Amino acid sequence: MKTSIYNYFTETTQRFPGKTAVIEGDQLLTFGQLQQATYTLASELLQKDVEPGAVIAVLLKKSTRAVVADLAITGIACVYMNLDVKSPTARIGQILDVILPDLVITDTQGLQLLNQIPGYDIKTVNLDSVKLFDGENRAEYLGASRLHSVIDTDPYCIINTSGSTGVPKGVILNHRSFVDFTQWSTDTLNVNGTEIVGSLSPIVFDIFSYELCMLACTGSTLCLIDERLSPYPAKILSILEENRVTFIFWVPTIMVNIANLGLLEKFGLPNLKQVWFAGEVFPTIHFNKWFDSLPRVSFVNLYGPIEITLDCTYYIVKDRISDDQPIPIGYPCRNTALLVLNEDGTETIDGKIGELYVRGTSLAMGYYNNPEQTARAFVPNPLNNNYKELIYKTGDLVIREGGLYYFKGRADTMIKHLGYRIELGDVEHVILSSLKTVRNVCVVYAPHRKEIIAYCELCEPLTLRQFRSDLTERLPAYMIPGRMVEVKQMLMNANGKIDRLHFQKLAEE
Repeated sequence: MKTSIYNYFTETTQRFPGKTAVIEGDQLLTFGQLQQATYTLASELLQKDVEPGAVIAVLLKKSTRAVVADLAITGIACVYMNLDVKSPTARIGQILDVILPDLVITDTQGLQLLNQIPGYDIKTVNLDSVKLFDGENRAEYLGASRLHSVIDTDPYCIINTSGSTGVPKGVILNHRSFVDFTQWSTDTLNVNGTEIVGSLSPIVFDIFSYELCMLACTGSTLCLIDERLSPYPAKILSILEENRVTFIFWVPTIMVNIANLGLLEKFGLPNLKQVWFAGEVFPTIHFNKWFDSLPRVSFVNLYGPIEITLDCTYYIVKDRISDDQPIPIGYPCRNTALLVLNEDGTETIDGKIGELYVRGTSLAMGYYNNPEQTARAFVPNPLNNNYKELIYKTGDLVIREGGLYYFKGRADTMIKHLGYRIELGDVEHVILSSLKTVRNVCVVYAPHRKEIIAYCELCEPLTLRQFRSDLTERLPAYMIPGRMVEVKQMLMNANGKIDRLHFQKLAEE
């Protein structure tokens, strides 16, 4: 029985040492070369005296070196946490303050970012000083005895997500949940290792971690696509064709842009076999342009928060759906159970909206160094009084009809935007704490325009340009409101709270 993702990688490498594992531009790396690079980096990490189970952060742009870093960390029985080099240093500092990693793997550019963080004092490995691909066999440095200590419920990685208090939350995911999802996708969706994966997601996404598992567990090839190419969809499709990509797993935003630009008529994508999408609602009218243009392709809609290790429902789209009908989020994945509950904790009947709760192997282990938030999200199953069973409270509203599930919206102020999960309260917190000209704010989301809007009560005049500029040092670009609307006085409801519903209706007009 294999208990670590790295055990699968070792077995895969033994089977396919000469097969291409990673494509990055003109660079091709075989599984054998990739393994040797992980051995080289693993030996460097062990010299830093990191204990098994330690959290090691990775501050690198999406690259072959980032793949090596994640695998090497796993190979020495530690936990990787990828950071976004495009995030403001203040946000990187927040994450480091919460997680307190033992070590950061980075490069010279990353060190410059770290040095801008007040109080920064963490051990680092600068990959610009490490010859990862010198061809020397360093298998003896991996420390196989460390892997023997790993059990499958040990943490595999930490993925940070937006927090309502203004502080990011680190979701802890274990080896078993990733193996379970990967095996399910093999059995149900025909993932078999022959895939050439068009990897577009940032390394901080759970999709990227799953793509790593496809590589490690099945022998799939990763074709790394720089996420900075997202504004240039024609270039992305050209890369898919040049590298004969057969599989993509993307958030719908980029797919909507491709459909709107009519690019599917220009690029035949003859090798593409599977298209998966998740992370936000894919408007059916745009999806149908993909469905109609690529009749030989299998399309799968997946749904699930980060706390459920990738996704918990799936829907294979076999027939065309009317433009005015939603794409179902589908059926539960294997080894996953869904509960749709009323506010009193009772189950809804078919056709009635309720909040979705999830139980099963896929559940995360909680939020790192955050027991209070963990207790609020992972709650006792109200339908089971016989023993303690924790289930995850998604905050999503769904309808179940004949075993099929449909997403209806959010129960709180969390949104999915550009593939990222964002707490609008997080954005409000940063605005109020950093912009002295803003007295009060209500941030809402206009889903039809995919736009974050900030309604602001101001102390003095503030232009949109200055508003956005001031936030660039505190928020990633995808969290900065695209529009700022001044209100003379913030409207309150009967409870003395900001009337969020009023502003939500304004945004949707």
